[in-house]
Amino acid sequence: MDIYLFNTLTKKKEKFVPIKKGDVGIYSCGPTVYWNQHIGHMYAYVQWDTLVRLFRYLGNDVKWVMNLTDVGHMTSDEDAGEDKMEKGAKREGISVWQIADKYIDQFKQSLELLNIKMPDVLCKATDNINEQIELIKKIEANGFTYKTKTGIVFDTSKFPDYAKFARLNLEEQEVGARTEVDLEKKSPWDFLLWVTNQPNHIMQWDSPWGKGFPGWHIECTAMSTKYLGKTFDIHTGGKEHIPVHHTNEIAQAYGAFGHQTANYWLHNEWLVIDGEKMSKSLGNNVLATDLIEKGYDPLSLRYLILTSHYKTGLNFTWESLEASQIALEKLRSLVVSLKGEKERNVLSKEKNIKIQEFREKFLKALNDDLNTPQALAVLWEMVKSNIPSEDKYNLVLSFDEVLGLKLNTSLKDMEIPDEIKKLLEKRNTLRKEGKFEEADRIREEIEGSGFNVEDEKIY
Repeated sequence: MDIYLFNTLTKKKEKFVPIKKGDVGIYSCGPTVYWNQHIGHMYAYVQWDTLVRLFRYLGNDVKWVMNLTDVGHMTSDEDAGEDKMEKGAKREGISVWQIADKYIDQFKQSLELLNIKMPDVLCKATDNINEQIELIKKIEANGFTYKTKTGIVFDTSKFPDYAKFARLNLEEQEVGARTEVDLEKKSPWDFLLWVTNQPNHIMQWDSPWGKGFPGWHIECTAMSTKYLGKTFDIHTGGKEHIPVHHTNEIAQAYGAFGHQTANYWLHNEWLVIDGEKMSKSLGNNVLATDLIEKGYDPLSLRYLILTSHYKTGLNFTWESLEASQIALEKLRSLVVSLKGEKERNVLSKEKNIKIQEFREKFLKALNDDLNTPQALAVLWEMVKSNIPSEDKYNLVLSFDEVLGLKLNTSLKDMEIPDEIKKLLEKRNTLRKEGKFEEADRIREEIEGSGFNVEDEKIY
């Protein structure tokens, strides 16, 4: 059964044809680790995790690569403003390296809570500085750069199709938006590959162009091609990446290799909250751990996300999350009851056909540009059907390999990790000894791992 995906590059839904049959290479733009990743960010990663799961479910070997931006991402998403990592370090009074470690851990915790499988490669920009320098050297050797007092700049005039990917009208662009940073730029949309002459920037490395640091866009081209090759199958990201970040990635690839890197570019819409974009500045951001504090299973958010198509986005409300939790628990209860029914009826030819039809309908939905809402509808239709319980149970487990909802596990059955159990024991001992301040610190550590602690009275 063929898979069809909406390719931003061609602006249409296309049949997916891998470079190598049976192998799929996927690169996803990951987080800038200067602050917490809220559920608006996690919306994208649930969708791309589902895509990866689907390809594996269909028997493909998938290599999923994701970057962690820990240098070079300015607050404007272009060349202006302060490096987000340094902004985070100033905000919290710790080093940029500590900021990175702290929020990488927070991101990984969010992945785990939402049952998002860890990418095969999770790579930091600062671990790949040499690769970025070598890529810039190739772009320079091919005649696509010029130097200014601010660093080495990509000359977009050398790439005739620069505006094509995002359908940019360069004449209408706000002239001077980027030249405020560097008056020597030939065009306002030319962008920095390597930044120099910034003595106050904390993170700097030696390079052929002087001591400095990479621009934001170069890292993704350098790391995607390092791990997936100069041409790979799929590149994913949010729709906000289209006009600047991914447009510049495509330009860089053309400058270095004479062609773009990914054959298919997929972009998700946003999760909004009560109709408004979720952001730290608006104060309406919600974390995966916040869901637990409010008594929700984080996988109820995954369920809610799967009720939306990745290109449609999602309006998050607490009421919709509550409805999703109820639906998820009902589904799990049905699955538990199916598991307990041991007797199996002899299948008629018609019911055999019906089982196969459910499999095909489920895959047909997902293969149509990852239509997860329709796939969920097929799942519900199947569990309410009259096919034998054992077959329903097996189909649920099979479908859940893609959906990732842990449908054969109720909330009561979820195991508590050994390290959490040990912390609980230690905390109970401290409470009995009256060492409540130390006990509170352990409670914070436990809750930071995504578990609620409810105390009983001490007599």
